[in-house]
Amino acid sequence: MKKSQIIILVIGIISIGFLYSLPTIVVENSEENIPMEEGGATPQSMDAHEPYLSEEDREQVNSLRGDLDNEENGERFIALADSIGNVYRASAKMDSAAYYYGLIADRMPETFHMEKAGNAYYEAYGFAMSDEKTAYLASKTREYLGKVLEKDPSRLDLKTKIAMTHVSSTNPMQGITMLREVLDQDPKNELALFNMGVLSMQSGQYKVAVQRFEDLVANHPENIEGQFYLGVSYFESNQKNKAEKQLRVVKDMTTDPQIIAGVDNYLGRL
Repeated sequence: MKKSQIIILVIGIISIGFLYSLPTIVVENSEENIPMEEGGATPQSMDAHEPYLSEEDREQVNSLRGDLDNEENGERFIALADSIGNVYRASAKMDSAAYYYGLIADRMPETFHMEKAGNAYYEAYGFAMSDEKTAYLASKTREYLGKVLEKDPSRLDLKTKIAMTHVSSTNPMQGITMLREVLDQDPKNELALFNMGVLSMQSGQYKVAVQRFEDLVANHPENIEGQFYLGVSYFESNQKNKAEKQLRVVKDMTTDPQIIAGVDNYLGRL
C-alpha cells in the first residue's frame, strides 16, 4: 500500500497525522535496519505565536500580550499567559498555545503547568510539516513531559508520548525501546499498543501490526482508529476474510464520514 493512500484515508484522525513523516524502521526484528540521515537540528528560535486568528481574537491576544509584557505579579502573569494560550488553543494553533503554556511552566515549574505545556507541544508536534519544526516541537515535548516523568515514573502515558518524539528523531530505536518498556510494565497499555501497531504498519510489517491491533481492540474495543487499522492490517497481510469482517465492524461503530470512506475504499478492493 502506498503511503499516499493511507494519508488520504486517515485525514482527520488526529492521533497519527504525522505517521508517514516517521523514518522507515523495523520495530520487531532482532536486527533493526534504520536508514537515517544525520540532521534535525533544533532551531534557535521559533515564531510560535503568529497571529493567524480572527480579527476579534487577534485584538484580544494583542491586548492580553500588552498587559503580559509589563506584568510583574506572578499570579497575574500566569492568568494572562493562560488566557492567551487558551485563545490559540480554541483556534487550533497548538504551537502558539504551547508557547504561552511553556512561559507559565518556566515561571512556575509545577507538575500541572509542565504537563500542560508538554502535552500542548506534543499535540503541535503531531501537525508539524517541516523537519526543523518537528525536531523543535519534539525537543520541547521531551523537556516538559520529561520533568513530569522524572517526578512520577509511573506515568506511562507520558513515557509513550516521549517515546514517539524519539521515533521521528535521528535515534528512533530509543523510542522503540521506550515503547517496549511501557508494554513490559503494562501489556494492555492503549497508547503504546496503538503506536507500536502504527510503526509496524509504517515499516510494512502488517502481520506484526495485526498482533498489536488485535491486542489493542481486545482490551480497548472503543478505540475506533485501532479497529480501523486492524482491518487495514488484515487486508495488507492478505487475510481478506478477516479484513472484510473487521471493516464491516468498524463501519457499524462510527458515523465519521472520513473513516467510513476509508472502510468503503478497502471493501471495494476486496
